[in-house]
Amino acid sequence: MSQEYEITFFVDRSLGKHTVPEILRATGINVEIHDDHFSQQTLDVEWIPEIGEQDWIILTKDARIATNRHERQAVAYAGLKMFAFASQNLSGEAMAIAFQKALPKMLKFIDESTAPFIAKVYKDGKVIEEA
Repeated sequence: MSQEYEITFFVDRSLGKHTVPEILRATGINVEIHDDHFSQQTLDVEWIPEIGEQDWIILTKDARIATNRHERQAVAYAGLKMFAFASQNLSGEAMAIAFQKALPKMLKFIDESTAPFIAKVYKDGKVIEEA
């Protein structure tokens, strides 16, 4: 039985447009997909502010967003909430399951944290804010 959530997660292109979004949607999570709104060539610094305007929460496995100065500034200026998957070498299904496992902690983190933030999600469901 799925549960409906009031928030919307934006799955960026690094997580694909099928497996991760479909598994998350099946659990009642509102999901928007990068490719439904932007071309594959759209730079992160271009789409990040638009996601901020929508008040969506980014899900990604693109570690560069957290380390690239311009992309990190875009997240900060847009006042975004972002969760980045910590492991790059898992299948889409494994990442979706990890996001599902982490969802209660992610929702609590969203409620208790002030935007902007970038937090890491781990395979075991742990959620830790980026320094």
